[in-house]
Amino acid sequence: MAPVTRLLLGASLLLLLLATSHQATGLIVATELRCQCLKTLPRIDFEDIKSLKVTPPGPHCTQTEVIATLKDGQEVCLDPEGPRLQKIIQKILKNAKSS
Repeated sequence: MAPVTRLLLGASLLLLLLATSHQATGLIVATELRCQCLKTLPRIDFEDIKSLKVTPPGPHCTQTEVIATLKDGQEVCLDPEGPRLQKIIQKILKNAKSS
């Protein structure tokens, strides 16, 4: 098989796999140079959160992304504009300044 044909076949297979894969709401998609969160969860039980990672806007993504690692190891994307999440972030920032 010619190298170009092999490359096209591989690219087609990759596109087919991506097109047929199912993404759950709030799941992280990739760690490439693009937004990691395609969809966000508007609300989550904060007792289930083990840690939060806030990624500011940059060349990879024009929006702030908040990724929560849950106690069961799952990572989910949260809505950074959610009022409850805003309060949690303010508390974290306040505690970091006072330390």
